[in-house]
Amino acid sequence: MQTAVVILNYNTKDYLRQFLPGLIASCKGLDAQVIVADNASADGSADMMTTEFPEVPLIRLDRNYGFTGGYNRALDGIEAAYYVLINSDIEVPAGWLKPLVEWMDSHPSCGACGPKLLSYAQRDTFEYAGAAGGLVDRYGYPFCRGRVMQHIEKDHGQYDTPASVLWASGACLLVRANVWKTLGGLDERFFAHMEEIDLCWRMQLLGWKVSIVPASYVYHIGGGTLPNESPFKLQLNFRNNLLLLENNLPATFVAEGLDESRARRKTRRRIFARMCLDGLSALVFLVTRRWRSYQAVVHAHKEYRQLRKPGNIPASPVRPDGLYKGWIVPGGLFR
Repeated sequence: MQTAVVILNYNTKDYLRQFLPGLIASCKGLDAQVIVADNASADGSADMMTTEFPEVPLIRLDRNYGFTGGYNRALDGIEAAYYVLINSDIEVPAGWLKPLVEWMDSHPSCGACGPKLLSYAQRDTFEYAGAAGGLVDRYGYPFCRGRVMQHIEKDHGQYDTPASVLWASGACLLVRANVWKTLGGLDERFFAHMEEIDLCWRMQLLGWKVSIVPASYVYHIGGGTLPNESPFKLQLNFRNNLLLLENNLPATFVAEGLDESRARRKTRRRIFARMCLDGLSALVFLVTRRWRSYQAVVHAHKEYRQLRKPGNIPASPVRPDGLYKGWIVPGGLFR
């Protein structure tokens, strides 16, 4: 098969019922197959799949391995030229997949691409998780074309030209299978959140491009597995931001002309600065009596120190697209 369209499900039975029929229909006539991998859901998702969608291959995982471990195990047994990672809370229009596959077929240097991500609730507005492609600022804060912090743009066609970006959202991401395997899939230390940024950054360091193909678009609800107000989600984001920088900054600085020793020193300084900024965020949470959010930052830093390891530096790293030299937060606060 050319394209495996894989949903990693965890306790989202109702979303599968709602959106899976449209996804299956959209793949008819293409060399593509929809597959569902279940992360040991407790809501009866797997049993529902066998009863209501017996034609869809189902991979039952023995426990919840998170987004990273779940996809790594699911894709390990699937042979295809392209993998599509797609969330269960996404509605796809007819024809969404073909532009992505055609882009990859005609751009052999592209390792991954994604569609425009629009809001399911407000269809003329970009969705927070990925909008029209992602970038990262100097301190590791991700933002998107179409979304900076909490400011989200309406889609007026302003991003309707294909573009190279640092990352495309894992909510709907097409990845070249041989690139996925070369990279070893997702970094399982992340568990969930920002793992696709890490994947895209690592592939760019090896010379692969990441693109947004706006001829394709999908509608995303967001927060299907972890709601936005979840302290655990906040903890994952703070922790994984630091892992992201440790994984990729050394090779990025080498690509910019530093030797390895200076690159690693500069990485340590940059991560220390980011941790200080996190400390300010924690102080705000403490002063405003958001105790669980404060604890999430503290736990995130503790886990980072436990999980950290030096990032690998390829022999001849390539400087990625989509790295913003400034700091996005001050401008984002006043938009």
